[in-house]
Amino acid sequence: MPERARREARAAFRDWRGRRPFWGGLLLALGGAEILLTEKASLKVVMHIGMQGLAGYLLPTLMVLLGLLILFNPAQRLFYSLAGVLVTLGTWLTSNLGGFFIGLLLGVVGCCLAFGWLPDQEARVSRRQRRRERARA
Repeated sequence: MPERARREARAAFRDWRGRRPFWGGLLLALGGAEILLTEKASLKVVMHIGMQGLAGYLLPTLMVLLGLLILFNPAQRLFYSLAGVLVTLGTWLTSNLGGFFIGLLLGVVGCCLAFGWLPDQEARVSRRQRRRERARA
């Protein structure tokens, strides 16, 4: 792949990522994937399958789905992040203490990032750039 095409693809991805709560959706999906992976671990590692068995697999699957929905449908991010935090907190009971706390923390942090994301916020200016602008003025 030529260098110019690589730069254009990177710029296009950066533009796509900037128009949505990327890190929130990604962390929520990763948290759900981590909980699903700990469910499939050996019986020595898994403390228990959980209440009713199916819920132990259903809630992390919903976490992954909600994370992807946050990424690809950012207009509904408030509903998805609220549903995601409720589902994530539900994994505390159903899925090995939320994937041994790792998936639980990833999911809650991802939902908070998605909930707090503002679509029309101006880009932040670094301190160095503000100092330069003050020096010029």
